[in-house]
Amino acid sequence: MKRKISITIEDSLLKGIDSVVDNVFIRNRSQAIEFLTKTALGEHKQAVILAGGPDEKLKISEAEYRITARVKNTTVVEKAVKKLRENGFKDIYIVARHNVLTKVFDIMKDGSSHNVKVTYIEEKESDGSADTLRLLKGKISTNFLAVYGHIIFDKVNIEELWNQHIKQGTAVATLILTTAPNPSEKGTVKVEGNRILEFIQKPRKTDVYLVFSPIFVATPEIFNTEGSSLEYDVFPKLAEQGLLFGHTSAEKEQHIHTAADAKTIR
Repeated sequence: MKRKISITIEDSLLKGIDSVVDNVFIRNRSQAIEFLTKTALGEHKQAVILAGGPDEKLKISEAEYRITARVKNTTVVEKAVKKLRENGFKDIYIVARHNVLTKVFDIMKDGSSHNVKVTYIEEKESDGSADTLRLLKGKISTNFLAVYGHIIFDKVNIEELWNQHIKQGTAVATLILTTAPNPSEKGTVKVEGNRILEFIQKPRKTDVYLVFSPIFVATPEIFNTEGSSLEYDVFPKLAEQGLLFGHTSAEKEQHIHTAADAKTIR
């Protein structure tokens, strides 16, 4: 049952709502508000798994890449998709180069056996993670979750990350933040409240131990931020503009860089 209501809303938000109307799937303002509300509350949630870059840098054996590495009786990509599905993300994009996508497709197919829809985006070349992500421009038009393809994040609370980003409203991106014993190997952040004031990728020397975990929620506006690397270009620029926020997590992701790493996952 639908009910007619009257609401008061800022002009800037109304313009954003009207921009969703495409006269094909969303024909009027009411449908736009309904679509955006359902998206914020959990329907049509979209996620991206980033596995771009040269094949040789992603291989951990002759037959396996980081994203397809076997972890006990499953694979890294299957664990990622399971975690995403459990949190309501059933529309999943996987971005990688041809050989990697072929291996992933052998495992996931169209995603239906995992109760998700998987769309494969082939990367021809890129100079960094932002170039890889930007291949989704025009395909995603609302908030989305992004995770890197070489991590296990079973224990990370991505629902809290998602909710914080939605409630924040002004953030272009909200990053998962954790602590690290060797922060100079990661992206370090200076934070005031939830706002990230500064993002520095792999600083030579730092006394900051709060770092970026490769999981974040973003708006499509991130596609328009210049730079080939998320860590070296996009995130620092968003921090300068006051548009980058963080969500501190007590749980950490686990990275798969070698075949030995996959064997250590419990």
